[in-house]
Amino acid sequence: MVTTLIILAIIAAIVFYVIAIYNRLVSLRNRFENAFAQIEVQLKRRHDLIPNLVETAKGYLKHERETLQSVIEARNTAAAGLKAAAANPGSAKAIADLGGAEGALTQAMGRLNVVMEAYPDLKASQNMQQLSEELTSTENKVAFSRQSFNDAVMHYNTYRQSFPPVAVAGMFGHGQDASLLEFEDSAQIQAAPKVSF
Repeated sequence: MVTTLIILAIIAAIVFYVIAIYNRLVSLRNRFENAFAQIEVQLKRRHDLIPNLVETAKGYLKHERETLQSVIEARNTAAAGLKAAAANPGSAKAIADLGGAEGALTQAMGRLNVVMEAYPDLKASQNMQQLSEELTSTENKVAFSRQSFNDAVMHYNTYRQSFPPVAVAGMFGHGQDASLLEFEDSAQIQAAPKVSF
């Protein structure tokens, strides 16, 4: 009788421990999905601002239709990538595709900024200045949200890979690591400028 009670107590302890692991995995997954939702809000805002920026620039950049078109195409690709990633923020492919699309959009916006430098009237336009400030503010919010998402993903992956959670994670649908969101050109952006005299 005592042996049966000890065995039942051990089994109950194991069951409660597995339940605790499962609950922690769910909590951490929900955190990174929520963090992705914050990125989604900021990226949607960015995607909504870009057509306004292009429309404002169209009047000044009559000979730069190709540049404006590439910005709009990159924006549409990024919006589609965001929609796919929002449907499944745990998908490595969806996150990688979004990172690539956002990197391409950042590059297209960089080319647009270079072209706009040649048009002082456009830069002086109050509407353009306001849109540029809003876009810059949104870019900062995207960077902050991406940092929070990547931190949440790192916590999830670290817990999922540690022992004993790694032994039971696959049984509960947590078999793969979540992916960090990295924009393709982030290494170029983060690189320090080289100055030579």
